[in-house]
Amino acid sequence: MRSGLATSHDRAWAAIAAPGTWLTGERRVAVAAETRHARNCALCARLKAALSPNVAGEHDTPGRLGPAEVELVHRVVSDPGRLSEAWAQSVLARGLTEEEYIEIVGIIAMVMVMDTFSRALGVAERALPAPQPGAPTRYRPPGAKKQAAWLALVEPADVVPEDGPLYATPTASYIYRALSLVPQSMRDYWALGFEHYLPSELVYRFDQSIRALTRPQTEILAARVSALHQCAY
Repeated sequence: MRSGLATSHDRAWAAIAAPGTWLTGERRVAVAAETRHARNCALCARLKAALSPNVAGEHDTPGRLGPAEVELVHRVVSDPGRLSEAWAQSVLARGLTEEEYIEIVGIIAMVMVMDTFSRALGVAERALPAPQPGAPTRYRPPGAKKQAAWLALVEPADVVPEDGPLYATPTASYIYRALSLVPQSMRDYWALGFEHYLPSELVYRFDQSIRALTRPQTEILAARVSALHQCAY
């Protein structure tokens, strides 16, 4: 395995264990635990098999998170292709802030990347880290606004120095901007994502690859996986 992959996983798990922008380290690790638990939730299996996701029941949960957090984690893990803006607003109405929502989604994404990678290699999933003490920073970018997505995000033109580095180019795609309401979550996820795919500066350089696969091979795999996950890649 490339050393960069191992390092990126170490960095990602350390980030999950540390206090975030809106969540404590304890709550962030609980989100990671719930992400794994959701894969075997009986209600989620019924939801995914149903014609409509409006199925009554309670999620199987370790009980470390509140109902809104559990619903968010389980639906994002098990049935993301049928989420809607109305559903997202219903989650917020149950007590989550949009900043917490985004930070939780960032943790889910990192855990799923790393656990899927482990399963693909046939190795055991990594033990969850011990939560680190400390208070969240509670920083909200002043330029964040709801415009192109269900929740607020930061457009490249609205970035301020206090946000820290966000975009290498003003034409960054919306999939890249999705977590920008919580800049550190965005940086944590993409540090992991780019190591598994390609560095941002090479994403649109279709004649280049630094991996063992050629670039066309990489894109064929990416497109196939995206189609299987109903992602508008």
